[in-house]
Amino acid sequence: MNTSINLKQINKLAIPALIAGVSEPILSLTDAAIIGNMEENATTSLAAVGIVTTFLSMLIWVLGQTRSAISSIISQYLGAGNIEAVKNLPAQAILVITTLSLIIIAITYPLAAQIFKLYNADGTILNYSVDYYRIRVFGFPFTLFTIAVFGTFRGLQNTYFPMLIAISGAAANILLDFIFVYGIEDLIPAMHIKGAAYASVLAQLLMAILSAFYLLKKTDVPLLATLPFNPEMKRFTLMILNLFIRTLALNIALYFGTSFATKYGANYIAAYTIAINLWFLGAFLIDGYASAGNILSGKLFGAKDYKNLIELSNKLIKYGIIAGCIIALIGTIFYFPIGRIFSNDDAVLTEFYNIFWIILAMQPLCALAFIFDGVFKGLGKMKYLRNVLLFSSLVIFIPVIFWTDSLNYKLYGIFIAFTLWMVARGLPLIIKFRKTFKPLAQKA
Repeated sequence: MNTSINLKQINKLAIPALIAGVSEPILSLTDAAIIGNMEENATTSLAAVGIVTTFLSMLIWVLGQTRSAISSIISQYLGAGNIEAVKNLPAQAILVITTLSLIIIAITYPLAAQIFKLYNADGTILNYSVDYYRIRVFGFPFTLFTIAVFGTFRGLQNTYFPMLIAISGAAANILLDFIFVYGIEDLIPAMHIKGAAYASVLAQLLMAILSAFYLLKKTDVPLLATLPFNPEMKRFTLMILNLFIRTLALNIALYFGTSFATKYGANYIAAYTIAINLWFLGAFLIDGYASAGNILSGKLFGAKDYKNLIELSNKLIKYGIIAGCIIALIGTIFYFPIGRIFSNDDAVLTEFYNIFWIILAMQPLCALAFIFDGVFKGLGKMKYLRNVLLFSSLVIFIPVIFWTDSLNYKLYGIFIAFTLWMVARGLPLIIKFRKTFKPLAQKA
């Protein structure tokens, strides 16, 4: 079978996936930039957005793993030439995951204050966090629906339509942010932090509507769930459970990062909010190549084409490191203007500039970890991904962040811990992949 992978084929999937992948961090970055430049209560509002964004990211990452599981199964069946056998799986997965999202809303909405107190929020920051969350959480089911549809398109080797949907959602969010946060004189009152939340929910609703439209119009995959459950629902569920545990481990790290930054004071959590959202943006930019790895590795694995699977991994390592270096270079060139986009508070900017260089230096390391995350998801090796994240979070990140806190390194310590965390995530995946598939490729 001649399925040789070239740069054009990778970029055809990676570049649209890259653009689609930045939609969620752009929603949060837009909120942060516009809120951070308000005339009143900008720093406390920005701190609240950072706390809520961390918690919402946890929820989205925990349940949003449907994208990887659906993509893995569909791409493997596509590679094996038996796609008809799993056509009803996406609708069933969407029904399960959106039902879970409604249960989570019902549980977390009344407990919002108690949740954000766990992040060391109090006073005005706590009140703003609760206000912002109790609006933004209603976009949660729409986001999960969109993510599941994106996974279906990825499994079908198509990242173009997710890109169109993501661009539409991001553009709508930016426009609505300006309208609702600042208001329109004599027409729409300024709603400040609540306005940013409303803008995000409406943008997420738009993306869900467009996702349903493109899936029904451009594929023959149904959206109406029917019984009995597809036989692959069992494997799908096991994948989700492993990814669920993995994502909890990931969010333990994010929780401690946000909690420590909040403990250090409003200027620190505001600076951390800017920094961590820019880190998320870099991660999602590199995720374009991770997505290509996810999509193509699943197809090649399904076709038992191990030789080209090794070739794919070699190319993805090279392209990912190049992408990470480019992101770091751009950040270095625009080091100070980037900070001023998000805040005009000198104290916040000072703390941000002190640690932004660490985030930029991390980008090539992040590229390797994220790309092999994607490859292993495409292979369906969720159990190994789970174990690596548990090790890197519990054995590496947590001891390091407590140690650096004891040394009073503050934000330096948080991002040193994140850097070592990424190294511990990436290296085991690369070693395991090479040991597993190199011998198989040599036999082919």
